[in-house]
Amino acid sequence: MRLVFLATAFALSGACAAQDAATVVPANVVPQPGQVVASGAVPDQATKADVLARLQQLYGVGNVIDRIDVGGVVAPPNWSTHVGKMISPPLKQINRGQLDIDGTQISLRGEVQNEASRQQIASSLATALNPTYKIVNGLRVAAAKDEQGMLDNLLANRTVEFETGSATLTPRGRELLDEVANVLPRIRADKVQIIGHTDSSGSRATNLALSQARADAVKAYMVEKGLPAGRFDAVGVGPDQPLMTNATAEGRAKNRRIEFRAGS
Repeated sequence: MRLVFLATAFALSGACAAQDAATVVPANVVPQPGQVVASGAVPDQATKADVLARLQQLYGVGNVIDRIDVGGVVAPPNWSTHVGKMISPPLKQINRGQLDIDGTQISLRGEVQNEASRQQIASSLATALNPTYKIVNGLRVAAAKDEQGMLDNLLANRTVEFETGSATLTPRGRELLDEVANVLPRIRADKVQIIGHTDSSGSRATNLALSQARADAVKAYMVEKGLPAGRFDAVGVGPDQPLMTNATAEGRAKNRRIEFRAGS
């Protein structure tokens, strides 16, 4: 069972579901700043309604996009209660965030302003849960805007290319990564997250696996260029964070991308 919240401000994903508490939005609709996408599967309609209601209370009615399925999963004891406790004000401190709840495994990603916030948010979630839940704190302290801007400008309107449907870099993809590798030593942030994205064609599970494989391939290439492996975290988010609509070929091409996020 899995539930995921994704958003331009924050996102949640995992096993949970609710139908009538939020507007069901087609997959081709791109989230806007401040919106939250809830996806995954939950055991029953009541759980879904509760999750969506809590998200609406936290982020505002109209800012929650419902992509949750109901049925086909079995929840751990009191799972809905614990998930509800995690949908709390500390999440609003996270930018470009993702909360991934897979049974009793909790993964938290995104950017925060300082180290104190990074530790406080994870701690507040942990104290709301019982010891059977494990939290992986993948939050990062946001890099200085000028440093992140160096990476964003380098990749603006350019794509790290792979062979179709695979994690094999094309020659053009390697050329662009060579440029990134030359810039990274000038980034002072301790950590750089490599984020793989896909469009929405095909199943979500397949796209998640492909995006992770591509992020791993980019990390491996950076290490081949002599950069330390410990500096990179490779993450695949599949189709969950589109830049444009997936209804057009141009939009799908933009959504198939690799991002570099600097932080500490």
